[in-house]
Amino acid sequence: MTPEQLSTAIVDVLTTLSDEGAITLPDGVPTSVTVERPRSKEHGDYATNVALQLGKKAGLNPRAFAELVQTGLLQADGIDAVDIAGPGFLNISVSAGAQGVIAEQVVAAGASYGVTDSLHGEKIDVEFISANPTGPLHLGHTRWAVVGDAIARVLEAAGATVTREFYINDRGNQMNLFGASIEAAALGQPTPEDGYHGGYIADLAQEIVDADPAILDLPADERLVAFREKGYALQLAQQQEQLDRFNTHFDVWFSERSLHDSNDVAAGLEKLRSQGHLFDADGALWMRTTDFGDDKDRVLIRSNGELTYFASDTAYYVNKRERGFDRCIYLLGADHHGYVGRLRAMAACAGDDPDRNIEVLIGQLVKIVRGDQEVRLSKRAGEIVSLEELIDEIGTDALRYSLARYPADSPLVLDVAEITKASNDNPVYYVQYGHARTCRMMENAAELGMSMPQQFDPALLSHEKEGELLRSLAEFPRVVASAAELRHPHRVARYLEDMTAVFNRWYDTRECRMLPQGDEPVAPVNEARLVLVAAARTVFANGLGLLGVSAPERM
Repeated sequence: MTPEQLSTAIVDVLTTLSDEGAITLPDGVPTSVTVERPRSKEHGDYATNVALQLGKKAGLNPRAFAELVQTGLLQADGIDAVDIAGPGFLNISVSAGAQGVIAEQVVAAGASYGVTDSLHGEKIDVEFISANPTGPLHLGHTRWAVVGDAIARVLEAAGATVTREFYINDRGNQMNLFGASIEAAALGQPTPEDGYHGGYIADLAQEIVDADPAILDLPADERLVAFREKGYALQLAQQQEQLDRFNTHFDVWFSERSLHDSNDVAAGLEKLRSQGHLFDADGALWMRTTDFGDDKDRVLIRSNGELTYFASDTAYYVNKRERGFDRCIYLLGADHHGYVGRLRAMAACAGDDPDRNIEVLIGQLVKIVRGDQEVRLSKRAGEIVSLEELIDEIGTDALRYSLARYPADSPLVLDVAEITKASNDNPVYYVQYGHARTCRMMENAAELGMSMPQQFDPALLSHEKEGELLRSLAEFPRVVASAAELRHPHRVARYLEDMTAVFNRWYDTRECRMLPQGDEPVAPVNEARLVLVAAARTVFANGLGLLGVSAPERM
């Protein structure tokens, strides 16, 4: 019996009590109640505080309310005992058979186990990398490449329709400096002031000239544009290739230029003007964001006619909404705290609900150390730790898991030695090895001629450690739903680590051996445990998949 099934059983009891007139709830019977795993097995398999929440509303002492619920629950299938603790907590023990059915349900669901419909019908855009195509992706982008992708995965698992979006900052003076830097490298000239100095600039210049030697003979103004555009195409392709290698795939690569080329900026500003929140002052065009809590009004078009970045941001948001997204999620870096208020105010100026249609998440910085030395990043100085280098040194799985297992709003230090060692002290190795162990166990079973039974007796999974593992597996859908609701994919990683510990305790328990010993024939209990192992393997694989981490069969 899963927590959701037990919640339904409690709601059924409350409905019966209400229909019979035993209780009166002013707000009606709730559609669900909170069911949790108690910290101690002595307190049963599950616990609920429903009597404390509803007792006084029904005009009853919470303990008296709990007694009514207790009587009803004891008549429900699959419940062995219901005890009342303290002022009205209900501690519930379910039968081994009802608990064991969880393993069968997990195996039957397969890759869809953990999927819910809590966000069904929501169309969500997640923009989680906004980078200039002027250099390699680095560690700062890497954290969002992991967390943003994991957020998108758990949102999809909760039933939302999700679009992953990369915003390409391909407009502005930095693009001209990029082109001029490549051109200077190709011509053997000094790098322009404020230009890009990384070694990758010389590599790009060489690649462009090798592919098109005639570029050097173009008139100066044409040559600069040619180097800029060819360098842009090459650098963007490298970013896309690196992200694909990192198991982060985008549905939309949105060009800032396209906003201007397609007249979307003018259209977006016109829509805002129709809402009555734009005004002219000092020769410039402003948005009155202070009407919605911003600390100052924002300039959209300067007095010299130049568009601000905020004008592009505004047009981009309007574009997303016109593409039909109900919610636009932005993942921004630690230096963008000031954007939260202005983006929310901008959404309000566009006539939207900032609590419903826009969401801005701020991530904190990541440091990477080798030994006791911090590696520092500086794109223009050329001292880059690129995503490509991180993948080569750390590996996709270790890097993704290490970044995903912490809240994005907490600063993070990664030690290369710690996150790459093959040890149970390394969380990614610990969880992946748990999956590999289940695969090996099933291979061993197959070698003995065991196969998944068509039917089995779930009541045979009656050992205390089996109950503990089954309850842990049953928690997975709720963890996924919570991770989606809170935008906290690290909850999935921490759940997997806890579940691995529970699985290992079961595995180490002599009385819970899955395989028959010696010349013993395969017994029904062995088959039941094979189903339990298959269920654990399913949850390992599904959980790691939500983090974009592989589930190896051998390690």
